Amino acid sequence: MLKFDFTNLFSDAIVNGISINDIKKYDEIIKNITKKIDDNKPGFLEIIFSRKWIDSVLDLKDFIFDFDNLVVLGIGGSALGNIALQNTLRPFNWNYLSKDERDGKLRIFVIDNVDPDFVASILDTIDVHKTLFNVISKSGTTAEAMSNYLIARGILENYGLNPKKHLIFTTDPEKGVLRKIANEDGIKTLEIPQNVGGRFSVLTPVGLLSAYAAGINIESLYDGAKNAYSKLSNPLMKNPAALIALTHYLYYNKGRNIAVMMAYSNKLYYLADWYRQLWAESLGKKFDKSGNEIKVGQTPVKALGAVDQHSQVQLYNEGPDDKIITFLKVEKFERDIKIPSVHNNEEALSYLQGNKLSALLNNELKGTENAILEHGKPSMKITFPQINELHVGEFFMTYELATTIAGELFNVNPFDQPGVELGKKITYALMGRKGFEEYKITKNGERIEI
Repeated sequence: MLKFDFTNLFSDAIVNGISINDIKKYDEIIKNITKKIDDNKPGFLEIIFSRKWIDSVLDLKDFIFDFDNLVVLGIGGSALGNIALQNTLRPFNWNYLSKDERDGKLRIFVIDNVDPDFVASILDTIDVHKTLFNVISKSGTTAEAMSNYLIARGILENYGLNPKKHLIFTTDPEKGVLRKIANEDGIKTLEIPQNVGGRFSVLTPVGLLSAYAAGINIESLYDGAKNAYSKLSNPLMKNPAALIALTHYLYYNKGRNIAVMMAYSNKLYYLADWYRQLWAESLGKKFDKSGNEIKVGQTPVKALGAVDQHSQVQLYNEGPDDKIITFLKVEKFERDIKIPSVHNNEEALSYLQGNKLSALLNNELKGTENAILEHGKPSMKITFPQINELHVGEFFMTYELATTIAGELFNVNPFDQPGVELGKKITYALMGRKGFEEYKITKNGERIEI
């Protein structure tokens, strides 16, 4: 399993820190919260105890592997999980390998924006005749996903290709525009569970289809998620999800309103991308559950070691004491490179020669971790024995549980996102969508543009 090290959250070296005794005061509260979660099993947790979602993807085997490319059309929770899975569990050069080198598995592209240069660059890369488009939108009204769907469908029709042979919709099981189109046109579909929101949906068909198409073991992802769940009823000091939630909550109350996730692995960096949406959209709320205005939320930030030692760590060490940092470490990399003995007469380079890049990277992590502590700042560390489906599935579930527990501590609903809606409505109005005319002009007075 993953290894969680909370030592540097409780050190006496931390200025305005927290202690083990501070944590123990919440024993009963956390016990009640975790029991509530276990008894009620929110949708993201409920799904891992059913074969339904895995089997729905496996049933498409004969359809999927006729193609060379899978293009995912989605945004936010409909894309970030896919991106994290692909970049964490596939080689970075996956899309450049031949189909034989990929053992017949598909290249995966995720179009998660409506930047025309970005969209065009992917469309220029693929042979549409060999491409399956996966449109992901629960409502079928997501402007970005649906715009890109219309573009993809237009291209298919212009080439004289039957859309139902090149499209699959991942959407609500009963309602919505995509469900209606699928029923009318005979397009294959996968269901998004009605009780699972987008940012919690990575282990539903939203993320499972692209994972399976690229040869990722989706059953092992579930096994890892179950490993995380197995710790939910543990005593607090042996419950990683609860400790993550509680320590972040307590440090937030001490002014640490920024949560940095710093991955010492290019692959794990994409897990930090996924985490940012989960933590921000779930916990950044104006009102508590009783309707009282509270305006809470910890701002999640991603960083990459060792790259950001040269751009961010100066701020983390000597800047405002407003951050709690989580380091992500890999014990055993899939590959390693030995630094050769070159320039033997240069003393300034001799310490590098004969060492491996993995040793350098992990020693840089250790150096940064200790420097952060020396400056009186709190941090924790999650170690991946190796990067595989089991550990990635455990990571996803640990943070989904931690987010839910943190929602209870902050007394906010972690499953809604009302603050996103106004921007959508103004966009609809500007694009001429009927019924949203009142949102066309903002109420913020005159704009100043130069």
